[in-house]
Amino acid sequence: MRPQRVIFCNPWGEPDIRKRTGVSLKFKFLYLIVLVPALAAAQNTTPAPAQATPATPAAPSANAAPQGQTAQDQNLLNVVPPGGKRVFGVLPNYRTASEDLEGTILTGKQKMTIAAKDSFDYPLVLLAAAFAGLDQLTNSDPSFGQGVEGYAHRLGAWYLDEAIGNMMTEGIYPALLHQDPRYFRRGHGSFMGRTGYALSRVIITDKDGGGHQFNYSEWVGNATAVAISQAYHPDNRTAKDATELLLEQVGTDAFSQVLKEFWPDIKHKFFHKGNPQGATTASAQ
Repeated sequence: MRPQRVIFCNPWGEPDIRKRTGVSLKFKFLYLIVLVPALAAAQNTTPAPAQATPATPAAPSANAAPQGQTAQDQNLLNVVPPGGKRVFGVLPNYRTASEDLEGTILTGKQKMTIAAKDSFDYPLVLLAAAFAGLDQLTNSDPSFGQGVEGYAHRLGAWYLDEAIGNMMTEGIYPALLHQDPRYFRRGHGSFMGRTGYALSRVIITDKDGGGHQFNYSEWVGNATAVAISQAYHPDNRTAKDATELLLEQVGTDAFSQVLKEFWPDIKHKFFHKGNPQGATTASAQ
């Protein structure tokens, strides 16, 4: 999910965009404070992974594939992500995968498919509509004006921010750079260990076929999306604004991955649905 452009006005009525990043990050920390008790409670009920006895080898997972095998052989895009297709019913979850799929290879077309699913899932329009309303109240992008026309501009701009960012970071650059756009959910371990792992994935990612490297797709993809957004955000075209927005976008992606890591636990603990280990079938929701 992409961040919002929150612009506050000074006493003279002129927009002050310098406070946008700080206030936006404060809201994210507030969300974390609210969610941490739920995440920790769900984590405490998650059973440790079963260990195979020496005499009986563990049966291979239904989703597992040999190292280096292509995703096309396993038709992995038909496997429902851990916790279902959406986090809390609104945040697209298509790029999340079980950790036993790490090392499988997605084709360029499959990477674009994941990006398209995350970009054009219908709840994203609802989120765009809600945040466009908040932008209207705070007069974000004042050049858009107010009224129906101003709201329509904000709705379109917000949705473009989301869709372009997803396509760049999950589809185009992973295909060009041979990086895996998926978030491989750990699903076990300590609360802090899992949280740190989720946050680190915006820095480290998997290469096609195995191994790790710097997540160029995340940073270059978001930088490209920010550059494109300057064309339709006329009030935020300085280098400082672009840098702040890039950091916001990467931070938001890191935050969303924490939610995706713990969502199956929350769903099982509080909604009594699904497997806390995140195991899913093609018919799961």
